[in-house]
Amino acid sequence: MSFDLETSPTEPVIVARSLGKSYRLFESPGDRLKQLLWGRWKQYSREFQALNDVNFEIYRGEVVGLIGRNGAGKSTLLQMVCGTLMPSSGSLEVRGRVAALLELGAGFSPDFSGLENVYMNAAILGLSRSEVDAKLDDILAFADIGDFIRQPVKTYSSGMFMRLAFSVATSVEPDILVIDEALSVGDGAFARKSFDRIMALKDRGATILFCSHAMYHVQALCSRAIWMENGKARMIDSAAHVTSAYETSLVMETTDHHQSVSSAVVSSGEVPDSLDVAVDIAARIVPSGTAVLSRVEAFADGVSGRELAIHSGRTCLLLRVHFASDPELPCPSVAVGFAHANGMVVSSAGSANDGVVLKRDAAGFGFVELTFERLPLLKGDYTVSVILGCERGLHVYEVMERVIQLRVVQQDLEQGLVKMPHRWTIE
Repeated sequence: MSFDLETSPTEPVIVARSLGKSYRLFESPGDRLKQLLWGRWKQYSREFQALNDVNFEIYRGEVVGLIGRNGAGKSTLLQMVCGTLMPSSGSLEVRGRVAALLELGAGFSPDFSGLENVYMNAAILGLSRSEVDAKLDDILAFADIGDFIRQPVKTYSSGMFMRLAFSVATSVEPDILVIDEALSVGDGAFARKSFDRIMALKDRGATILFCSHAMYHVQALCSRAIWMENGKARMIDSAAHVTSAYETSLVMETTDHHQSVSSAVVSSGEVPDSLDVAVDIAARIVPSGTAVLSRVEAFADGVSGRELAIHSGRTCLLLRVHFASDPELPCPSVAVGFAHANGMVVSSAGSANDGVVLKRDAAGFGFVELTFERLPLLKGDYTVSVILGCERGLHVYEVMERVIQLRVVQQDLEQGLVKMPHRWTIE
């Protein structure tokens, strides 16, 4: 059930109580007909429980992440919040205007012009014609598709279609924004624009329900997270706690597979294709409305390379990251992540998180160095990924995954992934 209601910051805007959604699955169309004719005597279907006894409350102004494996029930839950699916059991209350970024342009007609679709889609989202008239200039300016606005949508490129659909969907200034899988759409400058618009809604106090497989975004944006598994809410807690537990479960399931792959790579002396990303990329032009990585260098005690030998607790690792950015935008941020060969993220460091503001020249080119004295990784194989993000470290411009490989050796017998600082006290 969905209804408009003025709420205080301490009142929930989304309330699920024993929420369930089930479907009847038939082996063949004939079984569906048999169910209609003789279903009172015999069942010709089996029940699939997409959601089962889900309970939670989301409050005004909260940003809540929704995580879980494919098929866990996330999309079903989002569609129910948006009102496109009804519960089979329990109740769901949604208070306020909802805008959804699930399937962009789902209400668009390919034979109508972009302008006609703006009015139709905005009406579906709850805007009157006079409200659309008042917002039309902003909608068209944001979409920025020029004279194509008067052409049939079926003549649009996928990028133009995406721009217009996103512009309409976010123009309603919703009380609740539902986002599935992506914080931004398109690429380049428009990806940054769309991200900024979503962040503006967040800053205005809109409640955001954000579904993503990117734990980095969930941790950075969300105060709480809901972990869905097999149609149930397995855990509801702080975003950091939930994402950590979820990632641990994934690593435990895949450790054996990754170890076997890593062993094969080490024994053959080959480097995975993903490591063949050009570390020393030729100079790239400064992009309009976005930013790109142009070069990554790594040095272990002054020795440079893509594959480096590290002595645990002794080697100084220096990473130098070059980037090119639009000078009209705030200077971007850089983050690096260390991952074990089994896929587990061991540690990360980000300039935005550390409060470090990067510098660049007037043309938009810059670089930053990150130094790890006496790298505390323990024996094993690791990779380093580099992320170029916006000034807040939330919107990702570009990623170089597993661009540097580290092979760590050690002399002592300590076990694990890192050597933690510690102190012994003897009385």
